[in-house]
Amino acid sequence: MSKDRFEFGKNWAQFLEWLDDERIENAEQSLRDWLGVETLQGKTFLDVGSGSGLFSLAARKLGASVSSFDYDVNSVKCTRILRKKYDDPKDPDWKVERGDALDSGYLSKYPEQDIVYSWGVLHHTGDMYRALGNMVPLVKDGGNLMIAIYNDQGVYTRMWKWVKKTYNSMPEAARPLLMVPVFIRMWGPPTIKDFLRLKPFATWKARKEERGMSAMVDFYDWIGGWPFETAKPEEILDFYRKRGFTLEKLYTCGNGKGCNQFLFKKG
Repeated sequence: MSKDRFEFGKNWAQFLEWLDDERIENAEQSLRDWLGVETLQGKTFLDVGSGSGLFSLAARKLGASVSSFDYDVNSVKCTRILRKKYDDPKDPDWKVERGDALDSGYLSKYPEQDIVYSWGVLHHTGDMYRALGNMVPLVKDGGNLMIAIYNDQGVYTRMWKWVKKTYNSMPEAARPLLMVPVFIRMWGPPTIKDFLRLKPFATWKARKEERGMSAMVDFYDWIGGWPFETAKPEEILDFYRKRGFTLEKLYTCGNGKGCNQFLFKKG
């Protein structure tokens, strides 16, 4: 495996084994809540870095015409598996390809979209601000850009960069030596709090309710996710304001690790 990039697609393949109707419904509801709509009928939806394909599927089930692409070939396979299982694999309203968010030539093939969705992706490209800029011409006037970008924690971010780079450089058999202490650091405190509140594993279970995701898959994504860049919320806001976008919704993780989540409108 390349030491320069985490194999996200292999992680998502494990997630598909746990995917169920409840997770799909939670993903659909997440899109409804963020966009403030009940349907995406008649809308175009571009999933930049489709990963498991869950949110491409959710958008398609809500009625959107969907285009999905990912840099990772296994992620492309995952998205195609979902399309085959839950949709017609020849459906002209759901296209799945391999593509690169840094390749402006590739991106130029897409017409302007009603919704461009790139959740937890652009900070893994190796050139985040170039990728952020490449999203601008993809969104039509009046359209929406939905992105999630890792929060800059200062010294803690530098620590996590070391963890991620070290994880990817280790032989696979040795990785548990790093994974175990990191898992305890990440999940020990919230698990103890849940027990003290008499709600065992409530935080762990909540990952399924939030966007239909999986805590274990998220853990592997976090410890292995390389390349890895971060930004403060105000840096992302300033970047897109200068390019004609207005903020419609923002969820931050405060000073903690994780993603700041943005919904922008163009024009």
